[in-house]
Formats: sequence, C-alpha cells, structure tokens
Amino acid sequence: MTTLSSRAGTKGVPRAERERQVLAAATEEFGRHGYEATTVAAIAARVGVTKPLLHQYFGGKQDLYLACLDPVGDRLLGAIESAMARPAAGAPPTPLRVLGALFTALEGQREAWFVLYDPSLPPGSDAAHRAATYRDAIDDLAALGTADLLHTAGAGDPLDADALKYAWRGLCTALVRWWINHPDESPEAMTRRCARLLGAVRTALADADSDTGV
Repeated sequence: MTTLSSRAGTKGVPRAERERQVLAAATEEFGRHGYEATTVAAIAARVGVTKPLLHQYFGGKQDLYLACLDPVGDRLLGAIESAMARPAAGAPPTPLRVLGALFTALEGQREAWFVLYDPSLPPGSDAAHRAATYRDAIDDLAALGTADLLHTAGAGDPLDADALKYAWRGLCTALVRWWINHPDESPEAMTRRCARLLGAVRTALADADSDTGV
C-alpha cells in the first residue's frame, strides 16, 4: 500500500508535482541571485512549503542546487551538440545555430544559464566541481567550433582559438542577460537579432580590411 507521504506533498499536491515546482523556483532563485545569496527559506516560501519538507525532498542547499544544475547542464550540452552536428545544406553558420539552440533550450527558464555560470559557488565544493565539469564540456565544444572557424580564416596562432573561446562565452552570457531584461523577445526573434548583429560586425570588419588594404 502506498503511503500518503510518498504520493503527495502538502495540501494535496502530488509529490512529483511539488518537486517540479520546487526545482523550477530554485532554478530561478539560483539563477537570479546566485548560490551564495539564495536561501532555502526563500525557495520554500515561493512554493508555499515548509523548510523541513523541502529538506525532506532534496536535502540541503547544495543538494538542491545540484538537482537544478544537472538538468540545466544536460539540456545546454545536448542543444549545443545538436547545433554543431553536420548541418543541412543552406543551414545558418555554426555560431548562429548554436545561439539559436541556446535560446530555445533556455526559453521558459532563462535564468538557468546563470545556475551554470555562477561565480558565487563555494570554491572546492561539490557544486563548484559539478558546474565546472559542465562548463568545461561546453568550452570543449566551443574550442572545436572556434578552431574550425580560425582554420577557415587562415589564423595560425593557437592562442587565438583560446582567446576566441573565452570571448564566445562572454558573448553568450551578455546576450542571455540582455534577453532576460527583454522578456517579450522570443528565441526566434533573438536568433534573428543575432544574425543581424553578426552580419553587421562581418560587414564592418570587411570594410575595415578594405580601408587598410588587407
């Protein structure tokens, strides 16, 4: 016989649904405020449960953070891997495909990017190590993309690829932050905006090369 505690949370809400609510609220809180400033009490209050119930479901603050991080990291990695797969004829360039995939993966939970890229994680903690594992995996994919881009452009300095990898991470973070501040922008609209911006940069650089005779 199934006990009530295994079937439902508080006020008749099934436990699985209550856990989903907690994870959604916690992801937003960690993403908005960072690990250090986020409290279990604030998350419990948002969902309308007690702290003891939240601890019963997820354990401590770090356990709850990890429960939020894993689906975020897996979703972003999967989106980037799919975007970098061999494209169909006429597909947008890889950087634009990756950006579009990120926006689509984050829609409905835009702050989740900053769960993964959180500078306030305690150094040496399980949370910091797990987040770094995901970030390193994403960086490895970015390194492949930037190396291919530079090879096509004829750039031979290996440090160029490393510098561009970090610049790309910063660009993605800045674009997501801007997107959060413009909630009416859909993933498709953001992708089109990025296409215009990348096109403008490409034109400006081409004009600069023309002016200097490069």
